[in-house]
Amino acid sequence: MANLASEFAMKDLGPLSFFLGISVSRLRDTMFLSQHAYALDIIKRAHMTQCNSVATPVDTNAKLSASSGDDFSDPTLYRSLAGALQYLTFTRPDISYAVQQVCMHMHAPKTGHWLALKRIIRYIKGTASFGLRIGPTTSNSLVAYTDADWAGCPDTRRSTSGYCVYYGDNLISWSSKRQPTISRSSTEAEYRAVANVVSEICWLRNLLLELRRPPFLATLVYCDSISAIYLSGNPVQHQRTKHIELDIHFVREQVQRGQVRVLHVPSRYQVADIFTKGLPRILFEDFRSSLSIRSPPASTEGV
Repeated sequence: MANLASEFAMKDLGPLSFFLGISVSRLRDTMFLSQHAYALDIIKRAHMTQCNSVATPVDTNAKLSASSGDDFSDPTLYRSLAGALQYLTFTRPDISYAVQQVCMHMHAPKTGHWLALKRIIRYIKGTASFGLRIGPTTSNSLVAYTDADWAGCPDTRRSTSGYCVYYGDNLISWSSKRQPTISRSSTEAEYRAVANVVSEICWLRNLLLELRRPPFLATLVYCDSISAIYLSGNPVQHQRTKHIELDIHFVREQVQRGQVRVLHVPSRYQVADIFTKGLPRILFEDFRSSLSIRSPPASTEGV
């Protein structure tokens, strides 16, 4: 029994440096999470080591449809690379929207979808060393940004929701996902996006409570839809909102309990836009910086 106990005894492996393909570099009191080696492997698997890089992972044109070109000749390769890119989003939220778009067509990839996937890899080629920075913070507050691209899918007319959540200055949660049902108005799409991030916030607040670091202030949720903000605080029900009544009650209950406050943010500062649509280069790079995605600190170059 003594030998068995010693075999399963916990060991201190020292400071975290590598975990599930994620490299962790420390510089003073900050951590830098990177999947540099994994990104280079994806580029190699795609036979694109000599490709030219691009500034953004997706263009600003119309979204991909199910009939974007002819059938792609190697769907297995497409699915393999799309799945690999999904894992890369663990430290690269800046590609979440682009990866979500190509993954929707894994069942029947077309040549247009392959070109979109190759653009993501070309973007990674120029930013392979980029990663997520996490540093100390004096604040234990949660702040979230949420957005929706109404009826953006050309095939189903479903909307795309996106959000990001910060703990102090650190990004800790993000999502880019197509909504499960069709929204009949932009207000409905935006409000469903608000409900999604409020659900995530409830889970995070409970987690922080278990870790004995509960937020003392209400979580601020920034949305660029005035109508959605109005619905979150106005108790009046009317015919036009009955079809989203469950989401309305859920968010409103959190607002009334003082757990959440839904506030307006101008579209120019709506960071969650990066999770719902293709953006021009300057705006994309600005939002990417806001997500704490950047090149490695000088002392970790080449690690």
